Amino acid sequence: MKRTISLSADAPRNSDILAGEGILEDVLPSIGGYRGGHKTYWIWDKNVRKLWGTRLRHLGWPGDDDARLILFPAFEANKTLSSIEALSRQLVAAGADRDSALVAVGGGVTGDMVGFLASIYMRGIPHFQVPTTLLAQVDSSVGGKTGVDLPDGKNLLGSFHQPAAIWMDPRFLETLPPLEFRQGMAEAIKTAMLGDEALWLFLEEHHDAVLRRETGALLRIVSACCQLKAAVVESDEREAGARRMLNLGHSVGHALEKLSNFRIRHGDAVAAGMSAAAELSLRLGTLSAESASRLRKMCAAWELPTRIPGEFPPEAIIRAMQADKKRIGNVIHFILPVKIGEVADCDNVVTEDLMAVLKSLQGAAR
Repeated sequence: MKRTISLSADAPRNSDILAGEGILEDVLPSIGGYRGGHKTYWIWDKNVRKLWGTRLRHLGWPGDDDARLILFPAFEANKTLSSIEALSRQLVAAGADRDSALVAVGGGVTGDMVGFLASIYMRGIPHFQVPTTLLAQVDSSVGGKTGVDLPDGKNLLGSFHQPAAIWMDPRFLETLPPLEFRQGMAEAIKTAMLGDEALWLFLEEHHDAVLRRETGALLRIVSACCQLKAAVVESDEREAGARRMLNLGHSVGHALEKLSNFRIRHGDAVAAGMSAAAELSLRLGTLSAESASRLRKMCAAWELPTRIPGEFPPEAIIRAMQADKKRIGNVIHFILPVKIGEVADCDNVVTEDLMAVLKSLQGAAR
């Protein structure tokens, strides 16, 4: 079963999103159709290469001795400008030029890095994404956001650079550790909470099938998340308005990632951030207690945090939020859930209310 979703930003920036079992067999011939005879350079997450390099050898993807293959240790701590420089120099040494293209094979860090590299290498070359984690498949590979981190905050340097195509195969998720699988579930829950009540009901009713990683259930989640995100990005590629809704949970989440020096993983941070957003909305009277409870139960079902680690004082979290790229002037746009499947962009959150919510959620991470 294969599904195709088209994301059409301002031409020629558009992406074909292809998801399905067996989609990996289509990658190489499809790249030929996009690129003709031009060279394509493959940048893999090292761990993914160990798990999947041999399995995919029969597809004709570059072998270990091929100059077009570059391996990257894809950890958040390596998502830096120095890593971009190192990858760039490897591309130069391998002969990559303005007619070349890049393929990212890995999770969110790999996709963000390769997308950013493609946007600036030789003033911009095409790239493709082969996301191998649930988080990358449901969220980060779609939409054209690329970037690297600074010590001051996450993704503070970046660009909008749409991939030509994105290939998503649920088979990659077979080898994903449970810890990493739940990071993707946090983004799937976020997507359902902000704009897809039908997906939310599916997650509530089919928990066991998703937990078993049944192909049909995974494709239902991935396709729904991609369809919603593609629709939002088409309407607001550069996050001037509507696209901000995708940041549900990310204001507090990014602050927690930064304060923990990325010890707290992205999905866990977003889940804690969603809980904070729900409590704030509850406090302001814009979210019902029943909806807030359903969000907490959904996160708990996937062992995702619903509290703020006590080691991070509310004052420090708010300071970190003020340094985040989502701040515009003195305004932090805070996305608040108002019901299952709907959010509101709030730009007048009172610091005292946010402080009270963060204090109420302080304690053990779960």
